[in-house]
Amino acid sequence: MYKSILTFAFLSSSILISCSSKQNDKTAINSVQAAPVKPSVPFDPKALLAYDPKDADKHIDAVMQELHRTRGFNGNVLVAKHGKVIYEKAIGWADYLHRDSLKIGSQFELASVTKTMTSTAILMLWEQGKLTLDDDVKKYFPDFPYDGVTIRLLLTHRSGMMNYVYFTDDLYRAEHRDERKGLSNQDEMALIAQYKPRPFNKPNKRFLYNNSNFMVLGSIIEKITGQSYADFMKTHIFNPSGMEHTAVYSKAVYQKIPVDVVGHDRGQWRYSVAQNFLDGPVGDKGIYSTVGDLYLFDRALRDGRLLKQATMDSAYVPRNPMIHGHFSYGYGWRIFEAPGKQVIYHTGWWHGFRHIYLRDIQDDITVVLLTNLSNGSLLKLDDLFNAVGMPIVRKSAYKGNGDTSDD
Repeated sequence: MYKSILTFAFLSSSILISCSSKQNDKTAINSVQAAPVKPSVPFDPKALLAYDPKDADKHIDAVMQELHRTRGFNGNVLVAKHGKVIYEKAIGWADYLHRDSLKIGSQFELASVTKTMTSTAILMLWEQGKLTLDDDVKKYFPDFPYDGVTIRLLLTHRSGMMNYVYFTDDLYRAEHRDERKGLSNQDEMALIAQYKPRPFNKPNKRFLYNNSNFMVLGSIIEKITGQSYADFMKTHIFNPSGMEHTAVYSKAVYQKIPVDVVGHDRGQWRYSVAQNFLDGPVGDKGIYSTVGDLYLFDRALRDGRLLKQATMDSAYVPRNPMIHGHFSYGYGWRIFEAPGKQVIYHTGWWHGFRHIYLRDIQDDITVVLLTNLSNGSLLKLDDLFNAVGMPIVRKSAYKGNGDTSDD
């Protein structure tokens, strides 16, 4: 999380961004009402994913092999340009203990990359008139202990909430609760209502990235639709996008998560991570997917199969002051800006999984890197970005800390 000191300039920027955000949303609303979704071409997932390893981009392959050799990269990678996959590879172990190799169709816990799909679902419900972005959480959960927290503030990490992960972990340890069964979103919302943990700050005071925001959004999706988060996402996001290898897995439902890829923490193979009760709540995490399905999600968004263009444009508007002049956050998406360029992306980091999912909208480039060994290899991607032909994103590109908030 960011720990910068709040200055008058920062406050001024926040106020301006808040005002401009609402105006942009009004513009988006008018555009949405006037422009129904019209996919440009037939959506063919099989054709989009067509790839022959013999045609692999040799420059990208050399960079990835070097990243594996020198930085211990262990994971799956996909690079696409102009609607065509130009590189795809599985590198390393899915489960080191059992010497099980990764496959290109291996499913990874997406960690915070899940937030991109949760925000898509929320904006979908907004388009359908089932919510407004200025709805207060108390409209859906009257016992919610914080005043003035809206859906818009949750989407932009400006709610001021505490991080439920730390609160719940501390509570379970202090009260010696059973950690074998996962919490549901309903369970977590009930704990927050009961214990009323102290928030970090007042709503809309500043950007403060934390998982509580999107866990609450996942809970709101369930409350509005009457469906589980898993069922809603499958019906309205995964299926229309052709994402046949994507699912929501919660420890509140599954005693054992039915995937073969194991997360390995602290950059060492001996720290394999077993799922626990904190793998129950979803919305901030909980989606399991493949590099290919994330590419299909990118194409479905570009093709207007999920949201109208004006709605997507509003999601990509920076809703927070720029960090180091380059990084901001919109509605469920991180935003990187360079002169004449903008990359929409998200990172993920949870229980030994670490990812980065990047979409250069202007130049139609998609890069997906999913890893299950948290060793910092994804902080050394400058050569890959140069090989792909997109701006250099992440903290290694600039002096200072860059974008280093927790995922």
